[in-house]
Amino acid sequence: MLSTELNYPITKSNHALAIKPQVLAIGEFDGVHLGHQEVIKRARERADSLHISASIMTFHPHPREVLGQCKYTNLLTPVNTKLQILEQLGVDDTYLVSFNPEFMKVTPEQFVENMLIPMQVETVIVGFDFTFGHRGAGTPDDLCELAQGRFAVEIIRPFHQNGYKVSSTMVRQHLHAGEIDKANALLGRPYSITGTVVTGDGRGRTIGFPTANIDLSEAFVTPALGVYAIRFHVDGRSYNGVMNVGKKPTFVEDLDKPTFEAHVFDFSESIYGREVSVDLISFIRPERKFASVGELIEQIHRDADTAKQQLVSIFQ
Repeated sequence: MLSTELNYPITKSNHALAIKPQVLAIGEFDGVHLGHQEVIKRARERADSLHISASIMTFHPHPREVLGQCKYTNLLTPVNTKLQILEQLGVDDTYLVSFNPEFMKVTPEQFVENMLIPMQVETVIVGFDFTFGHRGAGTPDDLCELAQGRFAVEIIRPFHQNGYKVSSTMVRQHLHAGEIDKANALLGRPYSITGTVVTGDGRGRTIGFPTANIDLSEAFVTPALGVYAIRFHVDGRSYNGVMNVGKKPTFVEDLDKPTFEAHVFDFSESIYGREVSVDLISFIRPERKFASVGELIEQIHRDADTAKQQLVSIFQ
């Protein structure tokens, strides 16, 4: 998949784009959840029927981050993760538009005339709640009107699961509540974080549970603090394991931010400095402070046994 960074406006002088007819799906797509996947799937279908490329236009940073909504500094799928998922979904090209204060002032009309028309889009596909232009003034209906027959517009209806509209906000809510099974169901895959294995305090090894301490590579949404059954990926191989997301209250007072410590079953390699990814499969228990190290060790044994029982039925 080709990924291209774009700035407004698109002109022949400031972008060396290989302009070609294409179907373009537009959206933020944070999480690339089942609702987003419906939009992307339709773009792929339309492109295949016309024998042209299926492309995505998305934005970085997240528009709500630029608008000062702090919770959007952490994302379900930070940009590199999102690009990887889009490629897996069969997207041919992704355009990453710089969402900066100047772009915020662009009107819906200017967005169409100076971004979409120069790209020779044949069809634009958006979700029902898509907005564009200054203060989100443009709606899907406005996009249809502004197209003026120069390109087609398709609007995808909301995607529901169990009677609820699937949204990035709902995925975040489930993650913060420790409802990883519900979050994963909305995503259509396990929630995953990536990072580099770094040196920790070595305490896990001294109590019989060596851990891979993961320094996150991007600003991921932090799930509820606690213990998770996980699928651990390194160097193209996958293992079952258990991970604590938390502030280690048994040992530390007032740790600034959560740590991600994974104990991988049947694994003894040194992987310091390696990039790894971790899929969160199920939530075992909330983090809590133990009265003694011995009590903590006993609980870790129980957590590991629980994770093994849950994972063996999924990953043989």
